[in-house]
Amino acid sequence: MPESSPHAPAPEPGPAASTTPPRVPPPLLVLTAIVSIQVGTALASGLFPALGALGTVAWRIAIAALVLLAVVRPRVLVPSRRQVGLLLLFGVVIASMNALFYLAVDRLPLGVVVAVEFLGPLGLGAVMSRRNVERLWVALALLGVALLAPFSGTGYDPVGLAFAAGAGLGWAGFVLLSARVAGAFDGATGLALGMTVAALVLAPLAWSPAGTLLADPALIAATVAVALLSTAIPFSLEFHALKRLSATAYGVLIALEPAVAAVVGAIMLGERLEARGLAAVVCVTVAALGVTLTRERSRPTR
Repeated sequence: MPESSPHAPAPEPGPAASTTPPRVPPPLLVLTAIVSIQVGTALASGLFPALGALGTVAWRIAIAALVLLAVVRPRVLVPSRRQVGLLLLFGVVIASMNALFYLAVDRLPLGVVVAVEFLGPLGLGAVMSRRNVERLWVALALLGVALLAPFSGTGYDPVGLAFAAGAGLGWAGFVLLSARVAGAFDGATGLALGMTVAALVLAPLAWSPAGTLLADPALIAATVAVALLSTAIPFSLEFHALKRLSATAYGVLIALEPAVAAVVGAIMLGERLEARGLAAVVCVTVAALGVTLTRERSRPTR
């Protein structure tokens, strides 16, 4: 998931933008970005005891915003009323999406959170699509996630599942707003400014754990690493990969994210998914792959 920008917007289909043989294959760049995001999230969960889930996300977004501002160097002399409104809404969505995601990770295995969160963009695609086959793929994802619901008081935390679902809605909102923001600002200016707004929205949550964070250099280093792994590094990798990668290939790779999250959670956090959790991850991954490949087959040939 795009935490701050979990992922860059998918490119329009067409030939590769570069005719020079790349040193690193674009799919490898995207997969590295996906792993980076999930590793960053796993590291962030280790900061929860000291900073809390909301304190961690507040500081991560603040650092990520500073990095993006330094790299992008946005130039907006006199923003219009429309631009200001878009940025405010975009920033609130980014802040909400990330806060809910971290609250979910604090209660559930990482693979489960990402699987539930994926329902946001998948559901959005089904609503906007006129093809019933896409709705069938989303129904498969819903079936998998339905298996996570607690039965007879056992199973996954319902509050955590609600947080993950809320993060999914935020992701869908992020997708809708990203196109408008990209059209209103040059390059990555909109993302950098939106992240800055999100940092300001979350700033009150950063105040309480500030003393703990600033008194521990190791904690500061870990928080900076989380911000870089979750935002700056994956954004840079995908930015370069998308110049030479088709929309279909990108969609297929992103569909693997729930599975990657489950593997990272198992390796770094010792999380072991029960059968229902594994089924949910498989269903969502297959559904995401199915939606991507269905769209490719239905695309008119030129």
